[in-house]
Amino acid sequence: MKTRVTEIFGIKYPIVQGGLAYLAYAELAAAVSNAGGLGQITAATLGSPEKLREEIRKVRTLTDKPFAVNFAIARHDGQYQELLEVVIEEKVSAISITGGNPQPVFERIKGKKIRTLVLVAGTRQAQKAEQLGADAVMVVGQEGGGHIGRDDIGTMVLTPRVVDSVSIPVLASGGIGDGRGLLAAFALGAEGIEMGTRFIATQECIHANKSYKQAILNSNETDTVIIKRTLGAPGRVLKSAFTLDIIEREKQGATYEDLKDIISGKANCRYIYDGNEAEGFGWVGQVIGLIDTIPTVQELFDEMIFTAEKGLSRIDNIIGARPQ
Repeated sequence: MKTRVTEIFGIKYPIVQGGLAYLAYAELAAAVSNAGGLGQITAATLGSPEKLREEIRKVRTLTDKPFAVNFAIARHDGQYQELLEVVIEEKVSAISITGGNPQPVFERIKGKKIRTLVLVAGTRQAQKAEQLGADAVMVVGQEGGGHIGRDDIGTMVLTPRVVDSVSIPVLASGGIGDGRGLLAAFALGAEGIEMGTRFIATQECIHANKSYKQAILNSNETDTVIIKRTLGAPGRVLKSAFTLDIIEREKQGATYEDLKDIISGKANCRYIYDGNEAEGFGWVGQVIGLIDTIPTVQELFDEMIFTAEKGLSRIDNIIGARPQ
């Protein structure tokens, strides 16, 4: 496949693995890059510059293909500069920026030959990212897992809106988990896709607890809810007694201070690492309704490309041959 995304980031397929807090580490990132996509490791949840440097070097023992480092800058509370210095020193070829104002990041990496992706949830954010010098934007619809936009706009509408608002390439995200979603993204004007939830349910996502993966397989598209909406930071998670309790507390007027222990990264880890559903939660998108296998990343890519090609043939048959 050839799009501006594949050309800019030096990859075979325009498929980007999401940042996946606490899960996007070397094994998964390398597997995605080896399969032809752009794998990522997450800086925010590694905890220290030393651990980030170690993880970057570990990826390079597993692949010689391009990969990226994700900066969920809101998680850093502004303290991401040391982590960014590691990326510069290690000459990582690309970064993605989510959850905050990316301007300071762009100022620091100016002239460093680091390619940039910015996650957005609307046209204004996309236009701002383009003005700052982003190489591409990833637009996440409300179907997505983890933190999403506040306006509840689906990928089907949001993707072409953003495509029409910027001149840089756009990747679609939210509700995409197979070759049909990839083909649909192209039809909407996107030049690639980002997937998060689908990569959790792969063999190389070794840090995700088996019960977390099994829950993704066993659930359908109605088995997600949105927490933290009243805090201005809505995020989609698996529906459970724990997450429904969070929502009920929000309805009763709970503040961030009231909720911070049960919406924290530690609560997230209690479920995704330990399988403790009674005391934790897991981020997922509505795409769980389309997931019923835990393949290797390579098998996933093979299936996606085959399905996209099959879908394209079907569309050709429906539309019919056009006179030249």
